Amino acid sequence: MNEHESEKLAGFLTEENYEATESSAAADVIVLNTCCVRAGAENKVYSRLGVLQPLKRLKPSLIIAVCGCMAQNAEAFETLKTRFPYVDIVFGTHNFDKFREFLKRRAETGGRVLEREEEGGPVCEGGVYRRADKNRAYVNIMYGCDNFCSYCIVPYVRGRERSRRPEPILQEIAELTARGCREITLLGQNVNSYRGEENGAAVGFPELLRRIDGLPGAFEVAFMTSHPKDLSAETIAAVAECPKVKKEIHLPAQSGSDAVLAAMNRNYTAAEYLALLDRIRAEIPNCAVSGDIIVGFPGESESDFAATLDLVKRARFSNLFMFMFSERPGTPAARMPDKIPIAVKKRRLNELIAIQREVVNRLNKRE
Repeated sequence: MNEHESEKLAGFLTEENYEATESSAAADVIVLNTCCVRAGAENKVYSRLGVLQPLKRLKPSLIIAVCGCMAQNAEAFETLKTRFPYVDIVFGTHNFDKFREFLKRRAETGGRVLEREEEGGPVCEGGVYRRADKNRAYVNIMYGCDNFCSYCIVPYVRGRERSRRPEPILQEIAELTARGCREITLLGQNVNSYRGEENGAAVGFPELLRRIDGLPGAFEVAFMTSHPKDLSAETIAAVAECPKVKKEIHLPAQSGSDAVLAAMNRNYTAAEYLALLDRIRAEIPNCAVSGDIIVGFPGESESDFAATLDLVKRARFSNLFMFMFSERPGTPAARMPDKIPIAVKKRRLNELIAIQREVVNRLNKRE
């Protein structure tokens, strides 16, 4: 999502006759598009801003902008405003389409531009993207999330779910494939919740997939990310039936413990998750399933962790993204007791990585 939005920001700059530079020292404008899903991402931004401060002293005309999820977070926004006075423009996720306006205001007045809207407005269609790869493209179909998993900051910095209308999505993909793009990835915090309005009625995700599959040209379609509780039988059927839709599904599990899943507010059990995988593989032979796992969630016992290892063995993920729990201020999980020591989290992560390697090795031998 951040990579795609960076393409949009680069497109705005291209429209204003800016060109990409090979180094920060040669730049007139530097934009840091941020993420705040984990603490490490925020720390990298603060570190990078420290590196840029001497450059700003040497070149006062340089415009430094910070945007994205981190800038949308109220606490981080205040930190950027007060600790980094040499940052010229700060704007959140709900202000992306006003970037050119902010840039012009900064150039005309010389003053700082600090903008953060609390709620996302209507989805803005159109815009120019500066894509580095002509063969592959990301296409947003929706923004925001309504799930409020207890560990996740996304609903607070991305807002509630808002879907694009089907026709502009289809038009964008048709234009991309006509220019030679061969791989389209549909993006959304939870693509299963897509509900695009058309003539007063809602078009769901399975119908959108089928319409995209019906577009002319030789191309493939992938999508991310799916929430297990919302992955419907109709969506599975659409993936199975549509030749252009890649036979792969990213389906974050997060834990194999029912107690931890309940504390995470995931709204499914480990058994339900595994049953869903069985359904996918029964209807879509050789479907590649990838996932996410978080270890060290508050209150996670050794038996909870053992249940996660068991799920990973049984799930047979072709690829697995594995993380230690990262506390995000403002989320319910940040206020939970029984925090897991960092040494325990690291040990569990290493054990999980070892188990997943065994799973992949077995899958590769089978192939």
